[in-house]
Amino acid sequence: MIMRFLRKVPAGMMIVPLLIGAFMNTFFPEALKIGSFTTATFSSAGAATAMGIQLFCLGTTLQLKDMPKVVKRGGILLISKFIIGASIGIAVGKIFGLAGVMGLTTLAIISAVTNSNGSVYLALMKTYGDTTDCAAMALLALNDGPLLTMIALGASGLANIPFMALIATVIPIIVGMIVGNLDKETQTFFEPAGNILIPFVGLTLGAGINLSNVIKGGLPGIVLGLISVFVGGAFIVFCDRIIGRRPGYAGWAVATTAGNAVAVPAAIGLVDPAWAPYVGEATTQVAAAVVVTAIIAPLMTNWWANKYGCPKFDSENK
Repeated sequence: MIMRFLRKVPAGMMIVPLLIGAFMNTFFPEALKIGSFTTATFSSAGAATAMGIQLFCLGTTLQLKDMPKVVKRGGILLISKFIIGASIGIAVGKIFGLAGVMGLTTLAIISAVTNSNGSVYLALMKTYGDTTDCAAMALLALNDGPLLTMIALGASGLANIPFMALIATVIPIIVGMIVGNLDKETQTFFEPAGNILIPFVGLTLGAGINLSNVIKGGLPGIVLGLISVFVGGAFIVFCDRIIGRRPGYAGWAVATTAGNAVAVPAAIGLVDPAWAPYVGEATTQVAAAVVVTAIIAPLMTNWWANKYGCPKFDSENK
């Protein structure tokens, strides 16, 4: 009964646990903090572990001959995400100034639209994509933080590039690749675990989301989330289809705002004091966008995959 329900809900294996985790974190946060295995398994504390194991299992299925495709697909998603976020934010800044327009700050726009939630992307690709789509997350780690926002604001020379954080993201995939390329049987053994972890990834991601952020961010924060998904997503899908010659489902999956993006306005305010007056407002708006995109992007990915195809549905229809 539970599995039938999850299959009926768009991206249900991830989005239903994600919403359960967000509900618990918003209304009963202490229940997730009682400690031991409960906290490690069902709270946001378990997100990194679940994701790390997923990446390792993914790595075992990735052959060296697939790497050019990984760089191409991930590069298209990364660059198009940056271009649309920077273009919208800079245009608003040039026309309306740092304060932005209709309560939506320029800082919030660039911070939210240039960042994507790699965890949500990977969970969706495990559901709809193939091994190459999943491996592209290693490149998308570049936009999970302040680096691309700083570049978009013309402050790249002052950016503290987190090389070790990027290396740490890639290592589980690399180790898995080595093991999988050395022994085909290990690939067969570890491959199913990636799918098994999808609901756990969704639950732990949701446990880091507070639904009240939508209220705090107000209408501008909700609008920002919609811009991230529908304006940013439409452009990324266009690039994915025209340049990458792909169906486009991955474009919607990357049309999210990363949880780490909530800290980006403060980082920008420290680098350039001119942005400091807008940090508080931008932070709440970005937080709202995180919640909105985490809910809508999976729904759009599911709808698009059903309409235009994806590896999962294509294999089922053969």
